[in-house]
Amino acid sequence: MKNEKKNKQIEKVTKILALWTLLWVVSLALATFGPKFLWNENTTWSILAIVINTAFGAGMIWANIKHLNVLDELQKKIQLDAMGIALGVGIVGGLSYSVTDIANVISSDAEIGFLVILISITYMIALLVGKKRYS
Repeated sequence: MKNEKKNKQIEKVTKILALWTLLWVVSLALATFGPKFLWNENTTWSILAIVINTAFGAGMIWANIKHLNVLDELQKKIQLDAMGIALGVGIVGGLSYSVTDIANVISSDAEIGFLVILISITYMIALLVGKKRYS
């Protein structure tokens, strides 16, 4: 019975995290593409969209903390290991990528979007490896 209650609690906080993440992603798209396609570079609307995106990002961080707090010790370890690996890859990979731009080794500017993709893929792979290792 206790295990069933814990699973429902995990399911609930996971859904809340998914909602905050969706709100953040949608608001990021709005802040990114709105100035060009919706409000013709109006600074006021852009600032508002960025503030909303930042608020949703804070909500997503809060939801992630709540999610981590309900996980059992093994699930927390898997999550934190994956986060640590993604952080390390993001810092090392991101700075290396930036230096290749500064040193003109690459012909285009280093774009943050590529770093976000690298971190996301690293996190997902580390989660999968962690779950497989401990299953």
